[in-house]
Amino acid sequence: MASRTLAFLSGNRAAQGLFEYIVKRTHKYMGVGSGDDVRNSGEKAVFRRMQKLLPPPYRVFDVGANVGQFLKVALANIHGTEYQIHCFEPSPQAFALLEESAREYDTVVLNAVGLGKAPGEATLYSNRPGSPIASLTRRRLDHLNIDFSQTQTVRIDTLDNYCATRRIDRIDLLKVDVEGHELDVFQAGGKQTFEKQAVKMVIFEFGGCNIDTRTFVQDFFYFFRQAGMRLFRITPSGYFYPISKYDEQLEQFRTTNFLAIHKSVRM
Repeated sequence: MASRTLAFLSGNRAAQGLFEYIVKRTHKYMGVGSGDDVRNSGEKAVFRRMQKLLPPPYRVFDVGANVGQFLKVALANIHGTEYQIHCFEPSPQAFALLEESAREYDTVVLNAVGLGKAPGEATLYSNRPGSPIASLTRRRLDHLNIDFSQTQTVRIDTLDNYCATRRIDRIDLLKVDVEGHELDVFQAGGKQTFEKQAVKMVIFEFGGCNIDTRTFVQDFFYFFRQAGMRLFRITPSGYFYPISKYDEQLEQFRTTNFLAIHKSVRM
């Protein structure tokens, strides 16, 4: 009876608008749609967890570094211990600004290259040079009045190739924000690295760009389960909500950050 009454009362524009508002506000505190700003997304809590669970020295990969937004958070939350951060950014304009951000740190290794599914050259699409939403896919953003027609030819390497060349056998934290091509970095370009269980923790972003690349939380869930990693949603408070099974309601295409931790890491 109560359910039928509520359904009747909800049958108008005002009620539906209220429900939409409540859902969006609730989602925000769940971490759904709150992952755009690394300073307030809860990601800095990952560094506290890393230092609690893993011994130094730490090796961090920042894939899709742009102008150094995540790098700044990393440097602020990993100081006082031994570490090295490898940054990857293919856009020449963004890389120039990244260099300025990292100029004084000899613990930061800068790479003017992106990571993807295969070494070579690729077309980087964007709304402007150096854009934080640049992608290897030409996104359709007409609904946001964003023209995504600018292109640049950039260099791409793979996680496997980079680690083999540098003789890197352990990555404590792998952060990947490559606007919808994260699975290319993990599944294709990083297959050997994950098979070797060399990656202990992963942060990745999921959102509207995954509509354009046709990738889903389901893809990530099964990839990380096969890789022997536990999956969590990062909330703005810094709480890591465990995702023990896949459910379709996880497919929320608003910027959300996820954390994966290898099962060999004792929680």
